Amino acid sequence: MLGARTLNAAAPEVQKSFYSLILDRRIGSYELPAGSVVIGAGNRATDNALARPMASALVNRMVHLHLRADVDHWLKWAAHNDIHPWVVRYVTQRPDHLWSAAPKSEAPFSTPRGWHMLSDALHSCGDDLDDTLLDVLAAGTLTPAHASAFRAFVRTVRHAYDLDAVLEGEADWPRDPGDRDLLYFLSETFRARLIKELPGSRRHVSSAVHRFVLRARAMLVELAEISVECAQLVIASDADGVPVLPSWFLVEVTRDLPRLAARR
Repeated sequence: MLGARTLNAAAPEVQKSFYSLILDRRIGSYELPAGSVVIGAGNRATDNALARPMASALVNRMVHLHLRADVDHWLKWAAHNDIHPWVVRYVTQRPDHLWSAAPKSEAPFSTPRGWHMLSDALHSCGDDLDDTLLDVLAAGTLTPAHASAFRAFVRTVRHAYDLDAVLEGEADWPRDPGDRDLLYFLSETFRARLIKELPGSRRHVSSAVHRFVLRARAMLVELAEISVECAQLVIASDADGVPVLPSWFLVEVTRDLPRLAARR
């Protein structure tokens, strides 16, 4: 197997060498061994990374595949490659934060590489690093919203405060104005839990899920008393206006909290 990791970052003259490499399995007098496979990798033009146009003759000589990081595979890899426990636990809870699209401006954004870099930095600093340094490390490697959520997550770890404690009635939603970032993080985690646990149809609700639904409705009422904005965040539609929670659950919630219906 022969690979070019940055094929479309190469100058046109270098890209031309792949014509004979792909078709004739040779470059000059060098011939590839029997059974060799030529693979070229590179960023897409939409990634705002170094990506030169490829001539149509080269494009037409290759099979094109678009790859995206898979959370399950990455977590399995992370478990055997000394990725910091905070990073593993956070990505397990928020798999949608493993990767985000590159911004148009020069700013950090979340990728598997960025999480790996953050993990290495956390290992280097030790678990007793202060909040200021944690802010710098997270902001320097992740998408801003993900960095803020990760910092709030670390606070839950350090203070043994998590969503399960709220679900079990062992803790309340944080009410202190200084804990607003923590409240947002727990609200987003609650939303992710609802998306994962609630079935699409009311007919498929088991007795265990029914108990979870009753508790979830009560938690939303409690959350709305602290912050209507956070309660609305839990049940909000996606960026395209499509509901992410089952309609039967949304009907019950807005019946309990009619003031959220107009904001959803």
